[in-house]
Amino acid sequence: MKICFINSGNAFLPEIEAYVSFFSAFKNVITEVVTNHTSATGADVEWYFMGTQHKRSKTITIHEYASSSVPPFGTLKNMIKKSINCKPDYRIFFSEYVAQRFNFNDNIPFGFRGHGIFEEPQYNTNIPKKYDFIYVGTIEKKRKPDSLFRCFTTGSMKHKTLLVLSKEYDKIATRLKDYGNIIFMGPVAYRKVYEYIQQSRFAINFMPDISPYNKQVSSKFIDYIACCVPVISTDYTWVRDFEAKYGGRYFYLDKNLNNFTWENVNNFRYSFPEIPNFSWSNQIIDSGIIRFLQQKFPGSFI
Repeated sequence: MKICFINSGNAFLPEIEAYVSFFSAFKNVITEVVTNHTSATGADVEWYFMGTQHKRSKTITIHEYASSSVPPFGTLKNMIKKSINCKPDYRIFFSEYVAQRFNFNDNIPFGFRGHGIFEEPQYNTNIPKKYDFIYVGTIEKKRKPDSLFRCFTTGSMKHKTLLVLSKEYDKIATRLKDYGNIIFMGPVAYRKVYEYIQQSRFAINFMPDISPYNKQVSSKFIDYIACCVPVISTDYTWVRDFEAKYGGRYFYLDKNLNNFTWENVNNFRYSFPEIPNFSWSNQIIDSGIIRFLQQKFPGSFI
Protein backbone atom coordinates (compact mmCIF):
# COMPACT_ATOMS: atom_id res chain seq x y z
CA MET A 1 0.00 0.00 0.00
CA LYS A 2 1.30 3.41 -0.96
CA ILE A 3 0.07 6.51 0.91
CA CYS A 4 0.63 9.94 -0.63
CA PHE A 5 0.29 12.89 1.74
CA ILE A 6 -0.76 15.99 -0.21
CA ASN A 7 0.93 19.02 1.37
CA SER A 8 0.68 22.33 -0.47
CA GLY A 9 3.11 23.90 2.00
CA ASN A 10 0.71 26.63 3.16
CA ALA A 11 0.45 25.55 6.79
CA PHE A 12 2.46 24.08 9.65
CA LEU A 13 1.88 20.34 9.42
CA PRO A 14 4.14 18.56 11.93
CA GLU A 15 1.72 15.65 11.77
CA ILE A 16 3.06 14.67 8.34
CA GLU A 17 6.47 13.86 9.81
CA ALA A 18 4.70 11.89 12.54
CA TYR A 19 2.61 9.96 10.03
CA VAL A 20 5.64 9.10 7.89
CA SER A 21 7.55 7.96 10.96
CA PHE A 22 4.62 5.85 12.16
CA PHE A 23 3.84 4.16 8.84
CA SER A 24 7.51 3.47 8.05
CA ALA A 25 7.42 0.83 10.78
CA PHE A 26 5.27 -1.37 8.51
CA LYS A 27 7.19 -3.09 5.73
CA ASN A 28 4.13 -3.28 3.49
CA VAL A 29 3.40 0.45 3.63
CA ILE A 30 5.15 3.05 1.45
CA THR A 31 4.73 6.79 2.12
CA GLU A 32 5.44 9.83 -0.01
CA VAL A 33 4.86 13.55 0.56
CA VAL A 34 3.84 15.51 -2.55
CA THR A 35 2.64 19.06 -3.20
CA ASN A 36 -0.45 18.22 -5.28
CA HIS A 37 -2.53 15.27 -6.38
CA THR A 38 -1.01 15.13 -9.88
CA SER A 39 2.28 14.11 -8.26
CA ALA A 40 0.65 11.27 -6.33
CA THR A 41 1.62 8.66 -8.92
CA GLY A 42 0.91 5.06 -7.99
CA ALA A 43 -0.91 6.02 -4.81
CA ASP A 44 -3.36 3.63 -3.22
CA VAL A 45 -4.33 6.30 -0.68
CA GLU A 46 -4.40 10.08 -1.16
CA TRP A 47 -4.33 11.96 2.14
CA TYR A 48 -5.40 15.62 2.01
CA PHE A 49 -5.02 18.32 4.63
CA MET A 50 -8.05 20.50 3.97
CA GLY A 51 -8.35 23.08 2.24
CA THR A 52 -10.46 22.16 -0.62
CA GLN A 53 -10.65 19.23 -2.99
CA HIS A 54 -13.29 19.59 -5.68
CA LYS A 55 -12.73 16.37 -7.60
CA ARG A 56 -11.35 13.09 -6.35
CA SER A 57 -9.49 10.29 -8.08
CA LYS A 58 -10.35 6.61 -7.88
CA THR A 59 -7.94 5.98 -5.01
CA ILE A 60 -8.96 5.78 -1.36
CA THR A 61 -9.22 9.41 -0.23
CA ILE A 62 -8.74 10.77 3.29
CA HIS A 63 -9.63 14.32 4.30
CA GLU A 64 -8.02 15.70 7.44
CA TYR A 65 -9.41 18.88 9.03
CA ALA A 66 -6.92 20.47 11.41
CA SER A 67 -8.96 23.56 12.22
CA SER A 68 -12.13 25.49 11.63
CA SER A 69 -11.97 28.40 9.20
CA VAL A 70 -10.78 31.67 10.75
CA PRO A 71 -12.34 35.15 10.66
CA PRO A 72 -13.54 37.03 8.82
CA PHE A 73 -16.60 34.98 7.76
CA GLY A 74 -15.29 31.77 9.32
CA THR A 75 -18.73 30.13 9.47
CA LEU A 76 -19.41 31.00 5.84
CA LYS A 77 -16.04 29.60 4.79
CA ASN A 78 -16.83 26.34 6.59
CA MET A 79 -20.17 26.11 4.77
CA ILE A 80 -18.51 26.72 1.40
CA LYS A 81 -15.85 24.08 2.01
CA LYS A 82 -18.50 21.65 3.16
CA SER A 83 -20.57 22.18 0.01
CA ILE A 84 -17.79 22.17 -2.63
CA ASN A 85 -15.46 19.50 -1.31
CA CYS A 86 -15.81 16.05 -2.78
CA LYS A 87 -16.72 13.19 -0.48
CA PRO A 88 -13.74 11.24 0.87
CA ASP A 89 -13.68 7.68 2.16
CA TYR A 90 -12.65 8.77 5.66
CA ARG A 91 -12.39 12.03 7.60
CA ILE A 92 -10.03 12.90 10.44
CA PHE A 93 -10.70 15.90 12.68
CA PHE A 94 -8.21 17.54 15.04
CA SER A 95 -10.88 17.71 17.74
CA GLU A 96 -14.59 17.36 18.36
CA TYR A 97 -14.85 21.15 18.19
CA VAL A 98 -13.55 21.18 14.60
CA ALA A 99 -15.99 18.41 13.63
CA GLN A 100 -18.88 20.34 15.15
CA ARG A 101 -17.95 23.50 13.25
CA PHE A 102 -18.21 21.67 9.92
CA ASN A 103 -21.17 19.52 10.98
CA PHE A 104 -21.04 16.99 8.15
CA ASN A 105 -24.29 15.05 8.15
CA ASP A 106 -23.41 12.27 5.72
CA ASN A 107 -22.42 8.68 6.43
CA ILE A 108 -18.68 9.06 5.81
CA PRO A 109 -16.75 7.33 8.65
CA PHE A 110 -14.56 9.63 10.74
CA GLY A 111 -12.26 9.82 13.74
CA PHE A 112 -10.37 12.29 15.91
CA ARG A 113 -6.58 12.67 15.96
CA GLY A 114 -5.11 15.11 18.45
CA HIS A 115 -1.62 16.55 18.51
CA GLY A 116 1.02 14.08 19.61
CA ILE A 117 4.56 14.02 20.92
CA PHE A 118 7.46 11.89 19.81
CA GLU A 119 8.65 9.16 22.12
CA GLU A 120 12.24 9.90 21.06
CA PRO A 121 14.51 11.66 21.70
CA GLN A 122 14.31 11.77 25.47
CA TYR A 123 13.91 15.36 26.55
CA ASN A 124 16.83 16.78 28.52
CA THR A 125 15.74 19.43 31.00
CA ASN A 126 19.38 20.20 31.88
CA ILE A 127 20.32 21.46 28.41
CA PRO A 128 22.05 24.90 28.48
CA LYS A 129 19.68 27.79 27.85
CA LYS A 130 20.46 29.97 24.83
CA TYR A 131 17.24 32.01 24.65
CA ASP A 132 15.10 33.63 27.32
CA PHE A 133 11.82 32.97 25.47
CA ILE A 134 10.61 30.98 22.49
CA TYR A 135 7.47 31.35 20.41
CA VAL A 136 6.62 28.57 17.94
CA GLY A 137 4.00 28.91 15.23
CA THR A 138 2.44 31.34 12.83
CA ILE A 139 2.72 35.09 13.33
CA GLU A 140 -0.02 36.02 10.91
CA LYS A 141 -1.75 39.34 11.58
CA LYS A 142 -5.00 37.61 12.62
CA ARG A 143 -3.27 36.35 15.75
CA LYS A 144 -2.33 39.92 16.73
CA PRO A 145 1.32 39.30 17.63
CA ASP A 146 2.35 42.99 17.64
CA SER A 147 1.47 43.50 21.30
CA LEU A 148 3.77 40.61 22.20
CA PHE A 149 6.62 41.95 20.07
CA ARG A 150 6.28 45.39 21.68
CA CYS A 151 7.21 43.81 25.00
CA PHE A 152 10.56 42.87 23.45
CA THR A 153 11.17 46.13 21.56
CA THR A 154 10.26 48.92 23.97
CA GLY A 155 8.50 47.12 26.81
CA SER A 156 9.32 45.09 29.89
CA MET A 157 11.33 42.42 28.02
CA LYS A 158 13.40 44.71 25.81
CA HIS A 159 16.60 43.34 27.32
CA LYS A 160 15.54 39.69 26.93
CA THR A 161 15.84 37.42 23.91
CA LEU A 162 12.93 35.97 21.99
CA LEU A 163 13.35 33.17 19.45
CA VAL A 164 10.51 33.05 16.93
CA LEU A 165 10.25 29.74 15.07
CA SER A 166 7.88 30.42 12.21
CA LYS A 167 7.59 30.86 8.44
CA GLU A 168 6.76 33.69 6.07
CA TYR A 169 8.05 36.24 8.56
CA ASP A 170 10.19 38.35 6.20
CA LYS A 171 8.05 41.50 6.43
CA ILE A 172 7.80 41.57 10.18
CA ALA A 173 11.45 40.55 10.60
CA THR A 174 12.47 43.47 8.38
CA ARG A 175 10.32 45.83 10.43
CA LEU A 176 11.99 44.61 13.64
CA LYS A 177 15.52 44.33 12.25
CA ASP A 178 16.89 46.94 14.67
CA TYR A 179 15.98 44.76 17.64
CA GLY A 180 18.68 42.14 17.83
CA ASN A 181 17.07 40.44 20.81
CA ILE A 182 14.26 39.13 18.57
CA ILE A 183 15.56 36.24 16.46
CA PHE A 184 13.50 34.84 13.60
CA MET A 185 14.24 31.34 12.37
CA GLY A 186 12.57 28.63 10.33
CA PRO A 187 10.91 26.69 9.14
CA VAL A 188 12.86 23.88 10.80
CA ALA A 189 12.32 20.13 10.90
CA TYR A 190 9.71 19.15 13.46
CA ARG A 191 12.05 17.12 15.67
CA LYS A 192 14.47 20.06 15.65
CA VAL A 193 11.76 22.24 17.17
CA TYR A 194 12.05 20.26 20.41
CA GLU A 195 15.75 21.11 20.62
CA TYR A 196 15.06 24.83 20.34
CA ILE A 197 12.29 24.64 22.94
CA GLN A 198 14.68 22.99 25.37
CA GLN A 199 17.26 25.73 24.73
CA SER A 200 14.76 28.31 26.01
CA ARG A 201 13.99 29.35 29.58
CA PHE A 202 10.32 30.01 28.90
CA ALA A 203 7.87 29.16 26.11
CA ILE A 204 5.09 31.48 24.96
CA ASN A 205 1.64 30.32 23.87
CA PHE A 206 0.13 33.52 22.44
CA MET A 207 -3.41 33.07 21.17
CA PRO A 208 -6.18 35.63 20.64
CA ASP A 209 -9.24 35.00 22.80
CA ILE A 210 -11.60 34.83 19.82
CA SER A 211 -13.28 31.97 17.95
CA PRO A 212 -12.05 29.62 16.61
CA TYR A 213 -8.57 30.14 18.10
CA ASN A 214 -9.71 30.01 21.72
CA LYS A 215 -11.54 26.67 21.27
CA GLN A 216 -8.94 24.76 19.26
CA VAL A 217 -6.01 22.61 20.33
CA SER A 218 -2.72 24.47 20.68
CA SER A 219 -0.09 22.15 19.22
CA LYS A 220 2.82 24.25 20.41
CA PHE A 221 1.45 24.28 23.96
CA ILE A 222 1.59 20.48 24.03
CA ASP A 223 5.12 20.52 22.58
CA TYR A 224 6.19 22.98 25.28
CA ILE A 225 4.95 20.90 28.19
CA ALA A 226 6.38 17.73 26.62
CA CYS A 227 9.78 19.42 26.87
CA CYS A 228 9.13 20.50 30.48
CA VAL A 229 9.74 24.17 29.67
CA PRO A 230 7.70 26.67 31.74
CA VAL A 231 4.74 27.92 29.73
CA ILE A 232 3.50 31.51 29.55
CA SER A 233 0.09 31.69 27.91
CA THR A 234 -2.72 34.02 27.08
CA ASP A 235 -5.84 33.17 29.06
CA TYR A 236 -8.52 31.46 26.99
CA THR A 237 -10.99 28.59 26.97
CA TRP A 238 -8.96 25.70 25.53
CA VAL A 239 -5.90 26.12 27.74
CA ARG A 240 -8.06 26.45 30.86
CA ASP A 241 -9.94 23.29 29.88
CA PHE A 242 -6.63 21.50 29.33
CA GLU A 243 -5.40 22.57 32.76
CA ALA A 244 -8.62 21.40 34.40
CA LYS A 245 -8.41 18.00 32.70
CA TYR A 246 -4.68 17.22 32.83
CA GLY A 247 -3.22 19.53 35.47
CA GLY A 248 -0.06 21.61 35.38
CA ARG A 249 0.46 25.28 36.30
CA TYR A 250 1.00 27.95 33.67
CA PHE A 251 1.59 31.68 33.87
CA TYR A 252 -1.41 33.47 32.37
CA LEU A 253 -0.91 36.85 30.74
CA ASP A 254 -3.21 39.77 31.45
CA LYS A 255 -5.06 41.06 28.41
CA ASN A 256 -2.89 44.18 28.39
CA LEU A 257 0.27 42.15 29.23
CA ASN A 258 0.96 44.35 32.26
CA ASN A 259 1.93 41.34 34.34
CA PHE A 260 4.50 40.18 31.77
CA THR A 261 7.67 41.07 33.67
CA TRP A 262 10.90 39.16 34.22
CA GLU A 263 10.33 39.14 37.97
CA ASN A 264 6.79 37.77 37.67
CA VAL A 265 7.57 34.94 35.26
CA ASN A 266 10.59 33.86 37.31
CA ASN A 267 8.78 33.90 40.65
CA PHE A 268 5.81 31.87 39.42
CA ARG A 269 5.68 28.18 40.44
CA TYR A 270 5.21 26.14 37.26
CA SER A 271 4.35 22.47 37.02
CA PHE A 272 3.87 19.97 34.20
CA PRO A 273 1.16 17.35 33.74
CA GLU A 274 1.69 13.69 32.97
CA ILE A 275 0.65 13.08 29.34
CA PRO A 276 1.63 9.47 28.61
CA ASN A 277 -1.19 8.94 26.09
CA PHE A 278 -0.15 11.88 23.93
CA SER A 279 2.38 9.90 21.86
CA TRP A 280 1.91 10.21 18.10
CA SER A 281 1.39 6.47 17.76
CA ASN A 282 -1.48 6.56 20.28
CA GLN A 283 -3.05 9.57 18.60
CA ILE A 284 -2.90 7.97 15.14
CA ILE A 285 -4.27 4.63 16.31
CA ASP A 286 -7.06 6.31 18.30
CA SER A 287 -8.21 8.15 15.16
CA GLY A 288 -9.46 4.83 13.73
CA ILE A 289 -7.57 5.27 10.48
CA ILE A 290 -5.50 2.10 10.89
CA ARG A 291 -8.59 -0.01 11.40
CA PHE A 292 -10.19 1.60 8.34
CA LEU A 293 -7.15 1.06 6.09
CA GLN A 294 -6.71 -2.51 7.31
CA GLN A 295 -10.21 -3.25 6.04
CA LYS A 296 -9.34 -1.80 2.64
CA PHE A 297 -5.84 -3.29 2.40
CA PRO A 298 -5.72 -6.51 4.48
CA GLY A 299 -2.26 -7.53 5.59
CA SER A 300 -0.71 -4.07 5.28
CA PHE A 301 -0.12 -3.54 9.01
CA ILE A 302 1.94 -6.53 10.00
